[in-house]
Amino acid sequence: MPGAVAVVLLLMCALFVGPGTSGGSGRAGDGSAALAGRSGRSGVAGFTGLSGVAEYSGLGEREGVTGRRSEMPAAAAPVRRTVGHSAARPRVVPRTEWLPAAVRQQPPARYTDRVRAVFVHHTDSPNSYDCGDVPRIIRYLYAGQTEGRQWDDIGYNFLVDRCGTIYEGRAGGMDRAVVGAHTQGFNRGTVGIAAIGTFTEGVPVPKAMTDAVAALVAWKLGLADVDPRSTVRLVSSNSLSKYAEGTSGRFSAVSGHNDGYYTQCPGAALTSALPAIREAAARLQHR
Repeated sequence: MPGAVAVVLLLMCALFVGPGTSGGSGRAGDGSAALAGRSGRSGVAGFTGLSGVAEYSGLGEREGVTGRRSEMPAAAAPVRRTVGHSAARPRVVPRTEWLPAAVRQQPPARYTDRVRAVFVHHTDSPNSYDCGDVPRIIRYLYAGQTEGRQWDDIGYNFLVDRCGTIYEGRAGGMDRAVVGAHTQGFNRGTVGIAAIGTFTEGVPVPKAMTDAVAALVAWKLGLADVDPRSTVRLVSSNSLSKYAEGTSGRFSAVSGHNDGYYTQCPGAALTSALPAIREAAARLQHR
């Protein structure tokens, strides 16, 4: 696939992840303003009726975008572990396997105290890729976000391919609460997991992929003893999300991108798979 075409396809979902709180410049925060009003990108609002509400209030989304100010410096961001319902860490391919260290200087990561929820995405790219080509696919996505949009890093914390391989995305430490750039208004205290492919209505979602997502969810939420079937209350830090800045919404601990932002991501088929992913993740936490 020609490089230019691949970049366009891979950025279809990325255009709607919202500015990175770790964005490389003011353009990362300002460039998405026009996207919020696209009425064709609709989704379902937050989930209700589940148990176990947790509270989370983030800082303003725009803070730190231009000044690179950390919410929590690396030295003050120890790995938080709990003694509750944990899960084994799945095998994750480190970012060094898809991004040579010499590509560019990486700005410091930003952290919050713990991960309270997960947002699932799809990359809106072709599904027929060879899994051995995934490192190149992720590099295209990385280039589109860091060079095309001037973000400081790839927005997703993790990516999962159709063969069930999990890749580390954003830098900062896989077991830490790294602030990503994946869901407008709700990047702090959450993890963004991108399924590589397009999963609109009627498209089969590979079991290897959903199993891997469930394992990743169980491990990351287990570090803070969060039940994947529970709900969390998140406070929006950016009015470009579905919620005005400073207002709260109730979400499933495992939500789709379209629960927080006006987009069709992660696609109807993957959205339909989320209940099973929650249940599988809970079982892996021995709940």
